[in-house]
Amino acid sequence: MNHLITANVATNLYWLGRYLERMVVTLDEILVAYDKIIDVDKNAGKELYKKFDIELEYTDAIDFLQKAIFGEHSANLLSAVQNARESAIISRNHLHNNAFGETIELHALFQSASNSPVLVDYKLLDTAHSLIREIWGSVSKREYRSGRLLFFRLGKLVEEADYRIRFNLPDDMTVSVIKDIDHILKSLNEDYIPEEIDTTDMVKLLNQVNERIDKVIVD
Repeated sequence: MNHLITANVATNLYWLGRYLERMVVTLDEILVAYDKIIDVDKNAGKELYKKFDIELEYTDAIDFLQKAIFGEHSANLLSAVQNARESAIISRNHLHNNAFGETIELHALFQSASNSPVLVDYKLLDTAHSLIREIWGSVSKREYRSGRLLFFRLGKLVEEADYRIRFNLPDDMTVSVIKDIDHILKSLNEDYIPEEIDTTDMVKLLNQVNERIDKVIVD
């Protein structure tokens, strides 16, 4: 298959897919933790961020949202959306106009909230979630399976695999996602030979997924 895009654009398409998927799954988990903090478990947010290897401190549910989205840690959503915007700009010519515009709108949403004196609430998360779904929808209309956006889909799948492994989700679906990753890598490189998928050691499996990607993606 001939992919007429530069290595830089391919890498940014990949990371755009990862950042958007990362935001979706993180938003979902934040909303679940937010509800638990209010109703049943004040430490739900702390337990969530332990899975990201982050010690998150907060005083109440609203403070949890503020720290999760804008806090000074590696998993904050503001950083993810800023990185998504940069990747979208670099790969602009290979994105559907709607997908590009919605990514810029998503960034503006978070940037405005970060500069506002009003504390963030769950409505921001709902709006962001809807925008990301619209981005995926815009891509799927005509470009999702095209050669130039294999890297975009690859990023989404790798982030999904990472999430499933970190959160100990059912192995059968995790294996299915990794097989999809292998299928794309084979499409990108006919000499690619998939490794056996071993779910007995999930840390090792996560490392293997990253090693697969290192063969085609430059950080």
